[in-house]
Amino acid sequence: MSALTETFTGELARIHFRLPQEAKEVIERAALASGLTMTDFAISSLLQSAHEALERLAQRQLSDRDRDLFLKMLDEDVEPNEALKQAARRYKRLRKQKPARK
Repeated sequence: MSALTETFTGELARIHFRLPQEAKEVIERAALASGLTMTDFAISSLLQSAHEALERLAQRQLSDRDRDLFLKMLDEDVEPNEALKQAARRYKRLRKQKPARK
């Protein structure tokens, strides 16, 4: 059993997949360079990638509370503040200065 799988408690499972020989050789070289067995390298790389993918997904999803707050803010009839008014004036000036696109 590899050092990485020994750190996990509970039942072990298997994943079977095939990959091109060139990819296997690259992974073997990377594992060797990292000082890990191929199994440990593959598990740690897959876990890291899985955690990153799940984190990206979590960051894109709003909680029900956040969604409700966001929708409430869209529905509010709020007057623009001075900074927004200045930005709008600046934008209009810049638009007048640019030549029209054909």
